[in-house]
Amino acid sequence: MKRWFVLVLLAVSQFVMILDSTVMNVSISTVAADLGTDISGMQAAITFYALTMAAFMLTGGKLGDKWGRSRAFRVGSIVYGIGSLTTALSPNLTVLMLGWSLVEGLGAVLVIPAIAALAAINYSGRERIVAFSALGAVTGFAAAAGPLIGGLVTTYASWRYVFVGETIVMIIVLLVSGRIRDVEPDPKLRIDLLSVVLSASGMAILVFGLLQSKTWGWIVPLDPPVVGDVIIAPLGVSPVAYLILIAVVVLWLFFQRQRALERSGRKPLLSVSLLRIPALRSGLTMFMAQYFAIAALFFVVPVYLQTILGYDALQTGLKILPLSVGLILFSILGSRLSTVRSARNLGRIGQFTLAAGVLLVLGAIQPTLSGWLFAVGMFVVGAGFGLLASQLGNVNMSAVGEKDTSEVGGLQGTFQNLGSSFGTAVVGSVFILMLTSGFATAVEGDASIPEDVRQQVVAATSMGAPILSQEQAETALTDAGATAEVASDVAQAYADAQVESLQQSLFLVFALTVIGLLLSRGLPAKVVASSDKPAASP
Repeated sequence: MKRWFVLVLLAVSQFVMILDSTVMNVSISTVAADLGTDISGMQAAITFYALTMAAFMLTGGKLGDKWGRSRAFRVGSIVYGIGSLTTALSPNLTVLMLGWSLVEGLGAVLVIPAIAALAAINYSGRERIVAFSALGAVTGFAAAAGPLIGGLVTTYASWRYVFVGETIVMIIVLLVSGRIRDVEPDPKLRIDLLSVVLSASGMAILVFGLLQSKTWGWIVPLDPPVVGDVIIAPLGVSPVAYLILIAVVVLWLFFQRQRALERSGRKPLLSVSLLRIPALRSGLTMFMAQYFAIAALFFVVPVYLQTILGYDALQTGLKILPLSVGLILFSILGSRLSTVRSARNLGRIGQFTLAAGVLLVLGAIQPTLSGWLFAVGMFVVGAGFGLLASQLGNVNMSAVGEKDTSEVGGLQGTFQNLGSSFGTAVVGSVFILMLTSGFATAVEGDASIPEDVRQQVVAATSMGAPILSQEQAETALTDAGATAEVASDVAQAYADAQVESLQQSLFLVFALTVIGLLLSRGLPAKVVASSDKPAASP
C-alpha cells in the first residue's frame, strides 16, 4: 500500500477537481435561487469556470516545470482551497464567480497538470499504466458520483457544504503532499507573456461569443447590445459572428507565436510539434469531444428537470443515476480491457457507445423524461464515457517522454475544459435560443390566441424566453390579466417549445459525438502491456 500512497493522494485531488462542476450542475436551480440569479447567470458561472481552466492550463503546466511539479501541486491546492471556501460563503453570483469560476479555476490549472506529471514521475512500466488507468477511472467515478453527492447534500443540507468539504480535503492533501517524489525544477525557464495573453484572450473571446449567442444571435442580430443610442450590430451582423472571427485570428496568432519561439530555440507555451504526434492529437481531440457531450448533457438535462419539471437536486441526481452506474462499471472494465485490447479499439467502441446513448436519450425526450428508454440511454452514455475515460489519459501521457509530461498534462486539461466550456456555452445557448424562437413562432401562428396577446408574447421573448414550468407560465399569464383559456393555450405552446428545444440541442450533441468517431484514427492500434519510458521509482 505504501507504494500506492502517491497515487491515492493524486486520485483524491483528481476526484475533487472533477466533482466540483458536476455538483454545481445538479444543484443549478437551488444555487440560482439562493444567490438571487437565474439560469443564464449560472450558465455563465459554469462556462467561465471551465474557461478559466482552459485559458490558463498551459501556463499552469509551465509553472510546474519552473517551480517543480510538487510545489505547483501544493500552491494550486492552497489556491483551490481558498476558492472553495469563498464559494461556500458566496452571498451572490459575483462572489460565486470570483471564488468558483476564477480562484478555484486558477488553483486547478496548477493542480491538474501536476497530477499527470507526478504520476509519470513516481511510477514506471506496468505501474505507470495502472496509475493512469486508475486516474481515468477516478475521473469517471467523480463525474458519476457528483450528481448524487450534490443532490443529497443540496436537498438535505446546503450545496455550500460540498465546497466546505472540498476545502477540508485540500488542506489534508496539502499536509501529506511532502511524500510525493519530484524531479528537479527548471527555475531559469522563461514563460512567454505574449503567448499567455494570446491564448487566454483568444479562448475567452471565443467562449464569450458562444455564450452570448442565445441573446445576440449567431449571425442575424436578435437583441444586440446598445451603447448610448447605438445598436452594436455592424453591417446588420450579430456581434457574436465578429467575436468568433476575432477569436480565430487571435488563436492563429498564438500558434504562429509558438512556432516562432520553437524555431528560435526559446521555450514556447505550447510545443506545436507535440501536436504532430498522431496518438496525442487523437487523444486530445477525443478528450474535447467527450467532455463537450458530457458538459452539454449535464447542463441542459438538469435545467430541464429542475426548472421546467420542478425536480429538486436529489431527484435530479437519481434521474442521472443510470449514467453514473454505467460510467463506474465501464471505467473499471475499460481499465481491465486495456491489457488485451488496443486503445484505438476501445476508444472507438467508447465513442460509438456514447453516440448511441445520446441517440437513445434523444429518442426518449417527452414532456416528463420518464420511461425506461431515458434510463437506458443515460446508462449507455455513461458506459461510453467510462470506456473513453479509462483510455485517453494513458494514451496522451504515453505518447511523449517524461520531460513533456507536464506540458501534456496541461494540454489535456486545456482540451478537457475547452470541451466543457463549449458544451455548456454552445448547447445551453442553442437550447435557450431554440426555446425562444420556437415559442414565439408557435404563439404567433396560433389563431386561437388573441392578436394583442400574441404581440405581447413575441415582444416579451425578444430578449430570450424565461425558463419556467408550464404551470408557472400559465400562472404568470393569468396574473397578467389573460383569461384561463388563453393562458392555457400559451402555456401549452411554451411546453411544446421546451420539448422541441431540448430535442434540437441534444441532436447537436449527437451529431458532434458521431463526428468524434473520426478522431480515433491516430489512437494506438497495438496492445501495450508495459511502458518502456523511464521514470523515477517511488
